[in-house]
Amino acid sequence: MPPRRLLLDTASLYFRAYFGVPMLYAADGTTPVNAVRGLLDMIAKFVRETHPDEVAACWDNDWRPEWRVALIDSYKAHRVAGGLPARRGDPRLPVGAGGRGAASGVAEIADAALSAQVPLIAAVLRAAGIATVGVAGYEADDVVGSLATSAPGHVDVVTGDRDLFQLVTDDVTVLYVARGISKYETVDDAWLATRSGICGAQYVDYAVLRGDPSDGLPGVGGIGEKTAARLLAEHGDLEGIAESTTLSPGIAAKLGAAADYIGRARQVVAVRTDLALTADLSLPREVADPAAFETLTQALALGSPAARLLDAMHSR
Repeated sequence: MPPRRLLLDTASLYFRAYFGVPMLYAADGTTPVNAVRGLLDMIAKFVRETHPDEVAACWDNDWRPEWRVALIDSYKAHRVAGGLPARRGDPRLPVGAGGRGAASGVAEIADAALSAQVPLIAAVLRAAGIATVGVAGYEADDVVGSLATSAPGHVDVVTGDRDLFQLVTDDVTVLYVARGISKYETVDDAWLATRSGICGAQYVDYAVLRGDPSDGLPGVGGIGEKTAARLLAEHGDLEGIAESTTLSPGIAAKLGAAADYIGRARQVVAVRTDLALTADLSLPREVADPAAFETLTQALALGSPAARLLDAMHSR
């Protein structure tokens, strides 16, 4: 049987862990560790439930790549530290939990208590022997896309980001963690058809048409989710819509006015699937560095989450 692969959209998950787990501290009483603990519990849960042979913690080496910004300058602009003003009373500080742009050096707005945990997460994953994979100039989504499409067997993608719905096929399932850390939905083409009236192969075009405020994509003016789904159901994809002779004058005018945006946004929304990645993704049954893992477990008071990860690795 070909190996089963589990891909973690790591930043998406540790953000959810941070907001979904009460604030907890390391043995020193000052270092926050709730995101570390929550992420370990999430990984243990999905290893137990999917029984993977390979696991990759996909990393945002560049959370807002310059090449995407060059196509759509509003891309994630509202999340840039020191960019658009924060709401009054917003406790977030201009530090980059999602990393700094490889070319621009731009940091993402995030709580300081979360940013402090990101290097700790990386250290724990390294000691455990879970591969961390990132590529300069690309987001974790692009790493996920490339590892998903190159896998010889079934792939489970764990994410809180709807953009990765575009990867859904018969061989790729998205496990969507919408809120918290313990509940998720299994997203396949049947789920997408029921919820949105589309399939995974149509998700990029759907997102381009309706827009995505969380990523700073405005969409086509006057076309919302229902209209976008209907157009794709009737015509298949953006090419089919563009070639149609049956569009209403109003819809045709809206699409015509947004033609330049549509072409650029499609490149922004589509995750890359062609990155050359050669990391060993094998999930070990024992931690890679027992001494380092034990030291981190004690120093960070990881206790039960660390034990649950070990148990999941042993029993897979």
